Amino acid sequence: MGQLKVVVTDYIEDNLDWEAEELAKAGLRFEACQLKFKTESEVLERIADADIVVVNMVPLTESILSRLKNCRLIIRHGIGYDNVDVDACTKHGIQFAYQPDYCKEDVAEHAIALIFACARKVVWSREILDKSSAAGQWDFSGLFPIYRLDGKTLGIVGVGRIGSRVYRKLKSFGLKIIANDPYLSPTRMADLGLEFVDKETLFRNSDFVTIHTPLTDETRHLINARTLGWMKPTAYVVNTSRGPMVDDQALADAVKTGRIAGAAIDVFSHEPPPPDHPLFGLENIILTPHIAWASEEAGWEIRRSIVNDILAAARGEPARCVVNQEILEA
Repeated sequence: MGQLKVVVTDYIEDNLDWEAEELAKAGLRFEACQLKFKTESEVLERIADADIVVVNMVPLTESILSRLKNCRLIIRHGIGYDNVDVDACTKHGIQFAYQPDYCKEDVAEHAIALIFACARKVVWSREILDKSSAAGQWDFSGLFPIYRLDGKTLGIVGVGRIGSRVYRKLKSFGLKIIANDPYLSPTRMADLGLEFVDKETLFRNSDFVTIHTPLTDETRHLINARTLGWMKPTAYVVNTSRGPMVDDQALADAVKTGRIAGAAIDVFSHEPPPPDHPLFGLENIILTPHIAWASEEAGWEIRRSIVNDILAAARGEPARCVVNQEILEA
């Protein structure tokens, strides 16, 4: 397969020994780096001569991509790819691939867990338990009202790989489920059997809104003062997609003023969020540390998938999920 050089810019696994062993069998050179918080020049120093680059969170900008000497393929370790300039990849003849389906079950399960946690006030109940234990008698003040899920309305924004799984997993719980996704084909809409509505209708009628759409200029700050203003005062927002989907200050204001009942957020515009993040310290917001993707099964799915993409490239074949398909056509 030749002496292609593969460089990983940053990774979340404990180590990449398995990858090194698998690629060594194919005669490929392999380097694993941790460049997430390094300067552009430090990143370039390590990847400038790579044939294949695997990236997690390091920003790959036009400035970096234009100076890669040999790169034929960039693989994003994950689903979203807002840290990679795809247009620049295309401009410089670099195939760009990602892993859109490796943790779809896990993110769907996490979103559902957050919906249930909000509905049953699971996190906030612990404080009630501690106070009641200390007082020697039950005191549920501040916890109610709690509403049953049966008969409530769930609004799903984005009904792709993950949003559709949230729907399928929850449709037997007695919820009325509505959705908004202007990019689905009529055939796909019919196959799902969902009620599709416009964005305003979804926000106005939902008791829970869960976000499962890619981050684009159109979806950035999808949750904002206007859309929050449409919502019921008893409603919750759940975001397990991308942090910039939410205008954090607008959400904080909406929760503090009682405009909505609360939220559950797994992703942040800047990660990890700074100590003065506007959502910290708010009683009715559940925060988790961008962990929706995580499971042992998902971790190995993506590792195997990326190695398979690398081996395919070494054989002169395209990666499994190429974003800039025009490169292949060219």
